Amino acid sequence: MKKATTILGIILLIMTGCGKGNKQSSDNFITINVTANYPKKELILQDFMNVEYIPLETKDDFITMAYIQAIGKDVIIVRNRRQTSDGDIFFFDRKNGKALKKINRQGQGAEEYGFLLWVTLDEDNNEIIVNDRHRKILVYDLSGKFKRSFDHKEDAIYNPVYNFDKDNLICIDYVRDFDEEPSNKFFIISKQDGNITKEIPIPYKEKKSTILITVDPATGAGISVGARNQELVPFHDSWLLVEPCADTIYSYSRDHAMKPFIVRTPSMQSMEQPEVFLFPGVLTDRYFFMQTVKKEYDFATDTGFPRNELVYDKLENTLFKSVVYNSDFSNKKPIDMVYDITLINNDEIAFLQRIEAPDLVEAYEKGQLKGKLKEIAAELDEESNPVIMMAKYKK
Repeated sequence: MKKATTILGIILLIMTGCGKGNKQSSDNFITINVTANYPKKELILQDFMNVEYIPLETKDDFITMAYIQAIGKDVIIVRNRRQTSDGDIFFFDRKNGKALKKINRQGQGAEEYGFLLWVTLDEDNNEIIVNDRHRKILVYDLSGKFKRSFDHKEDAIYNPVYNFDKDNLICIDYVRDFDEEPSNKFFIISKQDGNITKEIPIPYKEKKSTILITVDPATGAGISVGARNQELVPFHDSWLLVEPCADTIYSYSRDHAMKPFIVRTPSMQSMEQPEVFLFPGVLTDRYFFMQTVKKEYDFATDTGFPRNELVYDKLENTLFKSVVYNSDFSNKKPIDMVYDITLINNDEIAFLQRIEAPDLVEAYEKGQLKGKLKEIAAELDEESNPVIMMAKYKK
């Protein structure tokens, strides 16, 4: 228990502180050399995705940073800053961004959450599922009425937690990132009582943490940073399971079939410091966007974990170093297709991204916007709520 308490302390500190080559194999998985240099490929987002913009209505009681949590048929759910949760859960109309309602059940009671980590929308059951950092999951109806709660697995912290099917959630046990020995961290759990439906083992030999920790010489306090990209990546009706210590990223379907999707070289286990990790991001029928992250950081300058954007083009059967531009910005504004977006388990929507109102106001005043985004920006001021960019798969 002492070890678990120590691990939990570290986790809470992190949460609050802080050309050609590599062809598609005959086994239908991709092999990627994470240290190789690839030719550059520039892409325009609108060439392979349909892009829509939704300005979130700004009202006195609906001021939000708009960290996107979920999107449904009719609503977009957002919340405020992750590090200092105020408990507010905002619902906006998916079509026009009109403010619909705000729910807040933060508190110390049995039917309340203490620190909101994530909100999952369960449209099949007309519920929202709130993941509490205090090792608990609470379920409410869409008006905020409490229905039930259950605890995380003993000595575990689930983060993130997503819909898997009508009856189950899929989640990562965040504590497992700190275990010295290999252990399972992917779980399918019941939406009703939290019982584990299935553990999903990812094989690897030795733990390779994505976290760097040092001590502030002035205060003696621990400082930690990590290359924690998304490790549960949706792709239509499946999930990609990313264990940074492993050499293989697996695809896991709703019928519990697991198969290799991406294999990295050189082996993670053979790499000496600084290690290079591989994370997938947006996936389309043609393009697989990925990112390599090198585990190095300068605590004095607060910079590090350099990222390298990659894309696998299925049509050309080739890997590239990628740059993706949003053509609604005339100044060639690049888009991060892996890290700074919200990936959605949805056959219509590939990803969502919030765009800050001050950035749009500045771009509008400089004449850098086009089309619908320009029209929206003309109605904003610097105090407006963010605008949500919705990128949809082209049929």
